[in-house]
Amino acid sequence: MSIKVEIFFTPGCSQCERTHETLRETARAFGDQHVVWRDINLLDEVDYAVELGVLTPPAIAIDGELVFARLPSAAQLRQELAQRLGQNPA
Repeated sequence: MSIKVEIFFTPGCSQCERTHETLRETARAFGDQHVVWRDINLLDEVDYAVELGVLTPPAIAIDGELVFARLPSAAQLRQELAQRLGQNPA
């Protein structure tokens, strides 16, 4: 079972850059076979972002559903991924 995590950002967004790598590493800790990470430049895929309900970046969708309208903490993302994968958060 794998889940797809998509982070919506805009170039030059300081908030996006500050926490982006930490969140990516949190997702990678579950293993590439379990979590697929995708960076989405909002300017390149605005129609898809609007379809999911992304109003402002940064935001995170999981399996095509907007889950975090604002960037979560690493602990919040870890908990959400663990729940979706049927694991205990580490």
